[in-house]
Amino acid sequence: MDPGVFALLIVAAVFAGWVDAVVGGGGLIQLPALLVAFPTAPVQLMLGTNKMASVCGTTTSAITYSRKIKLEHRLLWPTVGLALLGSGAGALAALAVSASALKPIIIAVLLAVLVLVIARPQLGLEPQPKLRTPLRAAALMLTAGLGVAFYDGIIGPGTGIFLAVAFTTITGFDYVAAAAHTKVVNAATNIGAVIVFALQGNVWWVLGLVLGAGCMAGAWFGARTAMARGTRFVRIVLVVVVLALLARLSWDVWAATR
Repeated sequence: MDPGVFALLIVAAVFAGWVDAVVGGGGLIQLPALLVAFPTAPVQLMLGTNKMASVCGTTTSAITYSRKIKLEHRLLWPTVGLALLGSGAGALAALAVSASALKPIIIAVLLAVLVLVIARPQLGLEPQPKLRTPLRAAALMLTAGLGVAFYDGIIGPGTGIFLAVAFTTITGFDYVAAAAHTKVVNAATNIGAVIVFALQGNVWWVLGLVLGAGCMAGAWFGARTAMARGTRFVRIVLVVVVLALLARLSWDVWAATR
């Protein structure tokens, strides 16, 4: 591999780990970097390698958050279990489902997320534990976790954003607490997808582990940054990353129609 390309991939991995730990969306950075670096490689191989690196990052940020943020275990672990199944099913579907067909739907959902965050400026800044009854919140969160995990297995970029918004709007967590729970679920979705991709032979292990080390460094720093800077900082990063993801996906859709 060209040393310059390798260096750029490492930088992308570190930055992806940071962004993913703060608010999610690290795949927006890392997956395109892999596709640009290896334009002739099978897309499934790049997806699997990206997931391998992401496992390292999300696991690191999950551990870092859990040392400072109290986790709601009764809600979290059932969501994690469904996320493992959902992401594995999504990874299996990745061979049959066209990512280009899903992109317009994802753009619409991201626009809804952006409108929600902007229209409700106080959302996620303070915890709202009585937002919903525990039973209803659990049912909604399990459903959302399963759906987002399935999407993560198929494509991936933006998974952390969808999970963070789900935890914020459904359970009433503030942005930092939502990020802590999101990273645990996101680690599970990545693991579920990696298992399927690995069984298919679609993981480049050496590159995935090297990029994973970069993701770990970025994730550790990102989680600490989010906890130190607080919910308002996370909200700003959320809006920026959603806008960037919208721009990227819109460009892909436009380019495909030319």
